[in-house]
Amino acid sequence: MNGICTLGNDYVFDQLVALLNSIDVFLGTDIPVCIYPFDEQTQRISQEIAKRPNVFLYDHQESINRWDKFMLEASPASMNRNKYRIYGGHRRFCAFDGPFDQFVYLDADTLVMNSLDLVFNKLAEYNCIVYDFQFKHPDKVYNVNSAKLHQVFSEERINKEIFCSGFYASKKGLFDENKIEELVSYLRAGEREILYPTGDQPVVNYLFMRSGIQICNLAQHLPSNEVTGCTVTSTHFVEKDKILYDKGNRLTYLHYIGVPPNINQAVCAGENIEFPYRDLFLYYRYLHEPEKRPVFKNPPQRYDAPLPSLLTRALRKLNLIK
Repeated sequence: MNGICTLGNDYVFDQLVALLNSIDVFLGTDIPVCIYPFDEQTQRISQEIAKRPNVFLYDHQESINRWDKFMLEASPASMNRNKYRIYGGHRRFCAFDGPFDQFVYLDADTLVMNSLDLVFNKLAEYNCIVYDFQFKHPDKVYNVNSAKLHQVFSEERINKEIFCSGFYASKKGLFDENKIEELVSYLRAGEREILYPTGDQPVVNYLFMRSGIQICNLAQHLPSNEVTGCTVTSTHFVEKDKILYDKGNRLTYLHYIGVPPNINQAVCAGENIEFPYRDLFLYYRYLHEPEKRPVFKNPPQRYDAPLPSLLTRALRKLNLIK
């Protein structure tokens, strides 16, 4: 069975609802969607998905515990817990235990923009499908200053195979207990130092690359005149009928990377904060309840500008910042 996976808690509620609504539009309301819990704060999510029979929270505690334990071993954060934190983002790895035979994982801060048939069909040839340009920035995945890095991975692999953990397709069962123990043995032997020292993105790259699993990046495999961007840092996308196009080609997904969840929360609470492709986000966030879409009364403020004192107080009142 094919399905969609994502990761969330109540902190990313607004982003998650926008993603689910975009799935409704482009993939249909029947495709199963599994949400992996970032932590135990999922009360609002549970209330929301009670209205969505195709969406469910993952509750296989043994699987969750397995990947929690693995992340403590895998992340360089475990070497210096005063400097780095281990977040719940790694729980997306539970997708390798189930419930879908094949899945597409999307971060909560993404919107589906197209059918994913091409991605699922490619899984007949590869065990990992991605579509992004993270390979241009290896320093956000691996410790490029580590002498050990090139003993583990060739320069060619580093420049070609690295991907963003916000979107990838893969299969159940690739990382069983034996494979995980093998990978942990490499990490304990010193390879942990080659990972960029925070988050789950370096770890999922390591999982695939160290296991020798061939990675198909559509950004490299598609004809150059068909390739699109995928992040809100690209300002040239053209919107038509609530869909984005890159030089005439329809995006597969849009990733609101760099827009913190508290900004989405504040906007949905009525604060007039501008961020790239905000109207598109608001359209999908309130797709099923347009009457609740906020009406802004104050002048706009850019999301990456210093917060004025009034907005700071508003965010604190909403418990969005400390």
